[in-house]
Amino acid sequence: MDKSTKKAKLIEKKYLLPFILITSLFALWGFANDITNPMVAAFQTLMELPAAEASLVQFAFYGGYATMAVPAALFIRKYSYKSGVLLGLLLYAIGAFMFIPAAEYQKFSYFCISLYVLTFGLAFLETTANPMIMSFGSKETATRRLNLAQAFNPMGSLSGMAVASLIVLPSLISDKRDTAGEIIYHGLSAVEKAEIRLHDLAVIRDPYVAIGLLVLVVFVVIACTKIPVENKNEQINVADSLRRLWKNKIYCGGVMAQVCYVAAQIMVWTFIIQYADNLGINKATAQNYNILAMSMFLCSRFICTLLMRYFNSRTLLLWFGIGAVVASAGTIFIVGMPGLYCLIAISFFMSLMFPTIYGIALENVEREDTTLGAAFLVMAIVGGALMPPLQGHIIDQGVIAGLPAVNVSFILPLICFFVVALYGFVSKQRSKVA
Repeated sequence: MDKSTKKAKLIEKKYLLPFILITSLFALWGFANDITNPMVAAFQTLMELPAAEASLVQFAFYGGYATMAVPAALFIRKYSYKSGVLLGLLLYAIGAFMFIPAAEYQKFSYFCISLYVLTFGLAFLETTANPMIMSFGSKETATRRLNLAQAFNPMGSLSGMAVASLIVLPSLISDKRDTAGEIIYHGLSAVEKAEIRLHDLAVIRDPYVAIGLLVLVVFVVIACTKIPVENKNEQINVADSLRRLWKNKIYCGGVMAQVCYVAAQIMVWTFIIQYADNLGINKATAQNYNILAMSMFLCSRFICTLLMRYFNSRTLLLWFGIGAVVASAGTIFIVGMPGLYCLIAISFFMSLMFPTIYGIALENVEREDTTLGAAFLVMAIVGGALMPPLQGHIIDQGVIAGLPAVNVSFILPLICFFVVALYGFVSKQRSKVA
């Protein structure tokens, strides 16, 4: 039992309003993440793309994090946390509004570019918001406080999933099926397909434009609010910071574990629809299983925040990593609805991972290195760009070793979760030595 985290106050009164405002950002990027995941399947059908090519949606989305995380950290160090948040919100809105010309020109590449720019903004927000939340109180409760803030991320995710499930996917004419369960769109003429494409791309466009408008409102509110934690004009040698971070083995291991975790998370949530589709379930219904998975993820986040009052975060990370490995194995080897239920169950075990890896990795990082350290942990989200296309390529094989290829493809998340569990074990052992 970890007694030190029970004594320290989770959030001090002077930080309450800023904590609420910055925590709202977690919901905003959660919405963007999880309205985008089902778009892979939507574009696959609408643009008649193989799964590997449709997965470039995720490559563009998470590639934006890889491109902008370190520049975001350098910007924040030169100016301030608040400036980083405001620029992030502005880039988020610009990327969302770029969906208007993308839908007009009906180019898949334009949608990818729009998502790429949108995630420039998310990189700024995550690079800034995570260390800010950790600084809103004592160091002893920083990881638990980040878990609490991160619990609001799946609320935004659920909103994105609900919009996708209740508004976007049911409105897509391209996903209509005949009595045999086959998609009608593929057998239509070029003229008929063009009309449907015009309609469906407008359906995909509208939620992004709406969230762009909401982001501008949040921009105004935060611009008018005083944020007590600032790091304006820090004059620190970047090379020295990089050297210290490189020597910190727990931090470096945390970056690798974060790459694996994010890759696994995105693969699990992106390909639930393809897994269900292999069982004859249409996209709109399959998205309901995604919502169930995210609901489990959300509930587990609050459960984990409570558990951290009594158990060491490293121990919990180890056991939740093992749980995710077992559930992934069930997803691979159990064909049918039980396999789908195992896939959904993975989300319960994933809930603790991102903020806990983040907190453990930064726990013993020098204060002057925190912003740059946070940037590489956000940059680790590139795992979500690299792995989905590889999983999509496996899915395109059809059948492997007598199992549906979509089942076999979840060997990739299984390996990633093994790395996360290993990081929990190693960091636990090192903390005992320290």
